[in-house]
Order: sequence, then C-alpha cells, then structure tokens
Amino acid sequence: MTEGLEILVLDDERTVGDRLKPALEADGHRVETFVDPVKALERLAAKEFDIVLTDVRMKGIDGIQVLEQVRARTSRTKVLMVTGYATMELAREALTKGVFDFIAKPFKLRDIREMVRKAAAALKEEG
Repeated sequence: MTEGLEILVLDDERTVGDRLKPALEADGHRVETFVDPVKALERLAAKEFDIVLTDVRMKGIDGIQVLEQVRARTSRTKVLMVTGYATMELAREALTKGVFDFIAKPFKLRDIREMVRKAAAALKEEG
C-alpha cells in the first residue's frame, strides 16, 4: 500500500509499543502508542484510526471492551488483537464482535507487519 495508515497501538507493556512504533513507522504508517486503555479510548473517541492493535488482557479495560468501543463508532477500523492468553472462548467472542485478526505473544515483528499488510489490503478493497 503506497499510503500510510493511521495506527493506534495499545498494550500495557510499554516495550510492545516501543518495539512496534519504529517498525510500523518505517513501513510508512503513522503510529500512536498507549499503555493506558482509558487514554487510548479517549483518543479513539476523538479520532478514527485505520487499525487498532490492542492487547487483550490489561488492567481495568480489556481488549474486548476496546473492540466494542471501536465497533460502536465505526465498522471500517480493523482491530487486531495481541494476547498471551489465547483461548477458543476468547477467539470466538472476539470474532463475533468483529475482530480482524489475532496474534499470540510472544510475536515476531514480521508477523505483526504481515497482519497490518492484510488489514491494509482489506481496507483498500473496501474502498
């Protein structure tokens, strides 16, 4: 994709955002990172992102709640979930609520980049 995407990364482990931001920016995307889910939801209320990449398990607000908030505002944004606690129940719930894709921790940067490429292709296809 020639045009960079607006990406929000939310993970309560700061190192995740610190790793992903430069890698995704090197691919031409504009990336905002958050460790606090409340602040991330405030930002999501103010701006529509192309992709939201969120951890599933965080204190207070979890990735499913983030997914629900994004879906309440738009069906266009692709939500990608990162989890160290993948279960069939979680996957089923996230899929019924409109998650685009999942990746398990620990992940490789190339796997995240591939997920973002797939989401970008889906966005382009949808127009």
